[in-house]
Amino acid sequence: MKILVWLSWWVDSAVSAYLLKEAGHEVACGFMINYLDEENPSACPTLADLEEAKRVAEYLKLPLYTFDYRDEYEKRIVEYIYSEYKAGRTPNPDVYCNNLVKFDLFLEEALSLGYDAIATGHYALIEASWRLLKWVDPSKDQSYFLSRLSKDQLSRALFPIGHLMKSEVREIARNAWLPNAERKDSQWLCFIGKVSMKEFLEKRIPKKPGNILDTSGKVIGEHEWAYSYTIGQRKGIKVGWWPALFVIEKDIKNNTITVGDESELRLYGNECALTDWIGAIPEAWKKYGAKIRYRQEDQEVMVNGEWWMVNEVSQVIPQFTIYNLQFTIAQRAITPGQICVVYDGDVVVGSGVIV
Repeated sequence: MKILVWLSWWVDSAVSAYLLKEAGHEVACGFMINYLDEENPSACPTLADLEEAKRVAEYLKLPLYTFDYRDEYEKRIVEYIYSEYKAGRTPNPDVYCNNLVKFDLFLEEALSLGYDAIATGHYALIEASWRLLKWVDPSKDQSYFLSRLSKDQLSRALFPIGHLMKSEVREIARNAWLPNAERKDSQWLCFIGKVSMKEFLEKRIPKKPGNILDTSGKVIGEHEWAYSYTIGQRKGIKVGWWPALFVIEKDIKNNTITVGDESELRLYGNECALTDWIGAIPEAWKKYGAKIRYRQEDQEVMVNGEWWMVNEVSQVIPQFTIYNLQFTIAQRAITPGQICVVYDGDVVVGSGVIV
């Protein structure tokens, strides 16, 4: 099989390329340039990561393609981030980077070059060519970030290390003397590197000071910028208060944030409405597991219906569906704009955007 491996700076993709080559496949590597901070090059690791990818490809004696997706990435990811924050929501760009860039642009590139499939170093499993499953180690499972991949995308994807523990991947890299065998995993977002999200947003969204309110509506402080806060956030609330305060509500129109302590009921909720669903249609009233954020343990949930948009003559228009999920246990900080993934055991049923 001819396979194009997405080669990142991580050891995981290097081991994926190595294993596929050892298995006898015709393998090449591809590196994506998605974002470059020309104002602050040292904060953006892309060029350094490209050099690392070149070292790995050269060591493995594999060809390396370099793809410049900056224009498309700007349209598909960067503009999405700004528009979501402006609307008062908290987006998840790492999820969309997968289904809109890696498994779309990169996959299209691979197919146009005559490759049969693409491979990445993600920790997840694919069953029956298109069914996405959790990885064996819950602490490293990345099915959450892959939950918006379509059947067509999954049918052309391979996760060569999906059955391995991280420690096993490191050991393979060391035994193969891969150049990045000891390189630490990055904790940065996929595109902005060492820059904080707040600094990134400030490039295009001007600061706009406003009031911090308590749960009674009383002004207790001032914020720099309502856009940058997310529901449940504690850090950055510049109010001297005990016990600790958390963001429980944002009002972008009036430029205020409301805060309360951990006991505030508005910080918790049993229901979660999802739009922009991708995946199988959930069965009504069946018990599933769900995550409203990465690395959260599965939370028991039921789908208690769909809402359909209805026109003036009361005809159902099946073009805008919202799934309403009901959790058995109240969830902390259900955040609009984030991704909620629904599981049936280890199988990803689908995912939607929290509204």
